[in-house]
Amino acid sequence: MPAVDEIQESEKLFVPRGRHKIEIVKSTTDVSLAPNYTLPEVAFIGTSNVGKSSLIKALFNKVPNIERSRLVRVSSTPGHTKTMNFFQVGQAFSLVDMPGYGINQPQSFVEMVEGYLKNRKNLCKTFVLLDGEAGLSHWDKIAIKMMEEFGRPYVLVMTKIDKMLDAEKLRSVVGVKNLRDRLSSSCCFPQPFLVR
Repeated sequence: MPAVDEIQESEKLFVPRGRHKIEIVKSTTDVSLAPNYTLPEVAFIGTSNVGKSSLIKALFNKVPNIERSRLVRVSSTPGHTKTMNFFQVGQAFSLVDMPGYGINQPQSFVEMVEGYLKNRKNLCKTFVLLDGEAGLSHWDKIAIKMMEEFGRPYVLVMTKIDKMLDAEKLRSVVGVKNLRDRLSSSCCFPQPFLVR
């Protein structure tokens, strides 16, 4: 468990100041056109409408005028994100908002995402968002299998838990934990994270 001062220090990464800017660098469907830099990179992936953009927007909530900026777009329409959106967080790291899979996924989704996950050298961690309310979908299982197949480190993040009764939360968390245990993976962070 991180100490309070470690949490406060990490929060500073998401606050723009001076030369530490937070900006969208590129949106593309072609991994060969992705920004070419050596910053460590994290990616967010999950089903359409799981809350990827909402979570990223929450991380960037200290960015001035985020509501009016093009930095992060949140939509109630599943499949709104159609491109890989690359954000640079100062000189600390880059963050990628991947298009959603499942309903309304872009036609180029498989080649785009597989190409990115296989070949992105500076990708350090992928956050696989799961809809806690809906439970594990067929698409989620495919995404997790892909992460395992490529040997990429990833973290399971369960969203929308605030919309669930305690018994439903427990059932959903146990289902995700059982899947993770069956994989006996060295790629997956052992504890799923729960977010609203």
